[in-house]
Amino acid sequence: MPIPKEILAVKRPVNTVVIVYGKNKDRYAVRQRVGCKNINGRHVPVNGPTIGHIINGEYVPIGEKPSASTRSVDIKDWANVQLCEHLFHDVFLELNEVYSLHDALALYCIAILRACNHSITDYELKEAYENSFLSELYPGVALSKNMVSMFLSDIGKAYSLILKFMRMRAQRVNLGHHLLVDGTLKTDDSTVNSLSDFSHKAHIKGTRDISIIFAFDLEAQELICSQCYPGNMLDLTAYSSFITDHHLCKGLIVADKGFPSSAAEKTFEENKDLHYLNPIKRNSKLIDTHRLMELTAQLKDHPCVTYKTAKCHGKNKWLYAFRDAELAAMEESAWLEQSAKKDSYDLDTLKHKRKSFGTVVLESDLEMAPEVAYQAYSQRWEIEIVMRYYKHACGFTTTCVQSDYSVYGSEFCDFLATMLTFRLIKAFDKAGLFEEMTYKKIMATLCRAKKYRLEGGDWNLIKINPSQEDLLVKLGLLPRPQEPLKRKPGRPRKNPL
Repeated sequence: MPIPKEILAVKRPVNTVVIVYGKNKDRYAVRQRVGCKNINGRHVPVNGPTIGHIINGEYVPIGEKPSASTRSVDIKDWANVQLCEHLFHDVFLELNEVYSLHDALALYCIAILRACNHSITDYELKEAYENSFLSELYPGVALSKNMVSMFLSDIGKAYSLILKFMRMRAQRVNLGHHLLVDGTLKTDDSTVNSLSDFSHKAHIKGTRDISIIFAFDLEAQELICSQCYPGNMLDLTAYSSFITDHHLCKGLIVADKGFPSSAAEKTFEENKDLHYLNPIKRNSKLIDTHRLMELTAQLKDHPCVTYKTAKCHGKNKWLYAFRDAELAAMEESAWLEQSAKKDSYDLDTLKHKRKSFGTVVLESDLEMAPEVAYQAYSQRWEIEIVMRYYKHACGFTTTCVQSDYSVYGSEFCDFLATMLTFRLIKAFDKAGLFEEMTYKKIMATLCRAKKYRLEGGDWNLIKINPSQEDLLVKLGLLPRPQEPLKRKPGRPRKNPL
């Protein structure tokens, strides 16, 4: 098909030729002539690459105006990443003590992205990294789906390095601190790893699980260590292993009934600076032996709570019994509601139950004031907050990986992300943000504070609302504006008389 004369007449670079293409033969490419070759004594020109097109009667060279899909991202999430960098950079230095710089960077970036992006999957990490200021702070981190998959598996295979990192953190625990220990179940329906199994809650959830145990420093408000176990393993079975594997040798461990001291009795005897404070079962023989329900005094700061203390005969163990009258009334009301639904009310059963409503009996290898014991155990709800934020704020409800190695590697990243989450919580609480906003709302506001740049220039903060600017000021991300100078008082008015 001949090329129209008006197309050939368009000004274009020398040594080029116009080629027609397209379904309707109405599009024109400009190709460069790169030489010629001899064919049967004839010099035949050789066309090279396409260097441009003729569009609307004008020559448009390739590469002069790149498409948006090929341009780099020039507006990125800034405030959330910058705050995480400020709060979490010391953990990157800790990671670098154990891992190579390449691995430490990848773990650090994955942890920040998981903390800032609820329920983010591995294949979404690369895009989130490129769209955030993290790619400017730490450029060149490979976070494609395949790279992340292999990386998490490799991290899990180097399990000794994970333990080394956890032990380093455990060594920094202060002697007088309280360590809250608890476990949670996480859905893992994989058929190829040995950790996935039916837990005691399987009949309710209908899924397989893995079990994860955490240690939380109450005074520092910081996660210390965590470890994965098969979903069908009881907490008391894993308790001794958890303490010894992580070299927990200092502090007072405050645990629940699922972690009895008898499960790690030898470990406590070998570590003289490690102590425990645990509740015992309400049907324990120790309660009747020491007549602990004959509560003899009231707590000073809690008038509704009565107590009694006793030392076990021939053992280095003290018992602390408490009864909260308000909690007892609530438990009795709940029992009566259940009996009404089942039509199973029985007076003798109620009399027997009343003895234990609102009560808790704690055992410890330390003698302490009853107020100290009660306060320490009452603050166990902090570990419940850890579990709640782990599953809901971060979205870590399922493993989303298959092999044992990948589970270990991915859970290590989740542990780091949860550490960061609690540092964010402390920063928000210190700035007084929780008085008016929820954690989710604060994180959403931080996501709106982005930075952009024009033609490779400096990064600038986009315009945001004054209330959002105030939030960034409170968190130290923006400098506090200077107050306007007060005008000096002028000369006093003259007396008109």
